[in-house]
This record gives sequence, structure tokens and C-alpha cells, in this order.
Amino acid sequence: MSRLPDIDPIFGDAASSDAINLVVVPRSVDIGGFAVKRALPTVKRRMVGPFIFLDQMGPGEFPAGEGLDVRPHPHIGLATVTYLFDGEIIHRDSTGVEQAIRPGDVNWMTAGRGIAHSERSSQEFRQKANDRRIGGLQTWVALPQDKEEAAPVFHHHARADLPVITGDGVDLRLIVGSAYGETSPVETFSDTIYADIVLRPGGRLPVDTQHEERAIYIFEGEIEIAGDVFEAGRLLVLRPGDPILVTARAPSRLMLVGGAPMDGPRHIWWNFVSSSKDRIEQAKADWRAGRFDKVFGDEKEFIPLPEGP
Repeated sequence: MSRLPDIDPIFGDAASSDAINLVVVPRSVDIGGFAVKRALPTVKRRMVGPFIFLDQMGPGEFPAGEGLDVRPHPHIGLATVTYLFDGEIIHRDSTGVEQAIRPGDVNWMTAGRGIAHSERSSQEFRQKANDRRIGGLQTWVALPQDKEEAAPVFHHHARADLPVITGDGVDLRLIVGSAYGETSPVETFSDTIYADIVLRPGGRLPVDTQHEERAIYIFEGEIEIAGDVFEAGRLLVLRPGDPILVTARAPSRLMLVGGAPMDGPRHIWWNFVSSSKDRIEQAKADWRAGRFDKVFGDEKEFIPLPEGP
């Protein structure tokens, strides 16, 4: 366990006060009968470091007998990163993996040249008398061009394996990458930072300039940066090169995301990400024709290819 350093921007200093490049207000999207808030991609900002997709799932409570049902669907050219605060999701994919993810664990699925997977609630979860709550984040990380056609693979990392860093009213769990003298065991393909941060009222988090592109997603609570106040459900894209100080005005939970810029632009269509539009067209044809491998243990259903743009 490590402690956070002190990096105090000067209140009222121009560089400190103008640290936010963009504030993104997520839009609501339905996935498998469950509403999510989508912060990336947006018209004004497509990526932050390698992160090309960020969904807030819940927090929400399912009625008795119901649960999450994201039917089998495909991916190429990216890695999905699932992280929960509440609940449980059963992941199944076309490499033969079946894995439950619970709060604090990490599911990292590299799609590479192509994978299909589903995300559902277990029967045990659906039959619980109470506490059928799910909350967390689903993010996608774009792969470098020389890894876009890598073999698909899945890795699970338990909560206990992730470094924890403490500070001034702050508990930070390092999901991916290196920060504050610690390194996560989750392997990545490019410079990446992803952290789960819990702040008590008055808690202070210094965010340094180790990573070129950075953003803070406010999952719960309310924070202050250089005199400006931001509420939950906002993605704050930070200006490169500026150390900033985040102060919690209420109990808060944040996600820090970012890393190095990608090696060129990426195209995104539905669940496909690639540096090549032609490759996305090929993936569309492959899914439509049933050429992706079936999802182990979930072969009967699938999400059809969307029509239109």
C-alpha cells in the first residue's frame, strides 16, 4: 500500500484554474433492458488516451426475477474492460471462457481480430430476495495498429491483486497502468491509466502529468477543481501538462482514465473499432454471415447487425 504525494496547484493561478478542457454530459443508452450513461465517444471528443468508449452502468436495482441480458455480440480491434462497484455479471465468450465478475475485479477481454461475448446475470442473482443492484463502468481501449489483429484472449484479475494507494481522505485502487509509485498487474498494449478513487468529504487527490491525456469521470458525489464545482455524471477532460488538485465537497467516487494518444485515428461503428474502414466493413459482413465463433454456453441468441449508419 502506498501513499499519494502532495501536488498543490496555486488557487487562482491561470494554469490551475483553466485545467478543464471539456466537460462531457453523458447521453442515456439502453443495453439489454438496462439504462447506461455514455460519456465516450462524443462529437467533441472521440478518445482520451486509448479509451474510445466509456459507459456508466447504473447504479440500478433489477426487479425480482430479472437481470442483465446483453446477448452475444462481436468486437474487433479493441479490449473491453469491465469494472463493477455493485452486483455481479457472468461473462461468456467465443474463446470458451465463462467468468463471474464482482465488485473490484477486472475483466480484460482483448478482441483483436475478432471475438463474440455475452454479459448476463446469473440465476442466483435473479432469484435473490433483495440486493439485485448493479453499478460500474464498461470501457473500451483501442489497440495499437500492430495489435489490432492479435489473437482474442481474456484475462480476469481479482480485487485483491490490484494495488491500493491512500492519501488525504482518499483511497485509490489502481486498475490499469502505473501511478503514484505503483503498477497494476493488468497487462496493456500502450501507456494507460485507469483508477477507481473514493474520496471522503474534504479528501484531496493530486493528479500529476505522468500521462499525456487524462480525464476524470464523476460516478458519485461532487468535487471542486480550482474553485469550480462539478457534480456526478460528468466526464472532465483535463488540459495536458497541468497538475491539478481535486477536492471532494461530498462523499465521491471518481474514475481516472487516460494515457498516451493513439498511433493514428480510429473508426468506430457499433462494436467494431479499427484504423481501417475496410476492416470494419469486413467485420460487419462476417457477423451478418455468421462467421464469428459462437459464444461458449450461450449459443442460442445473438444481437443482429444494426441496419443503417
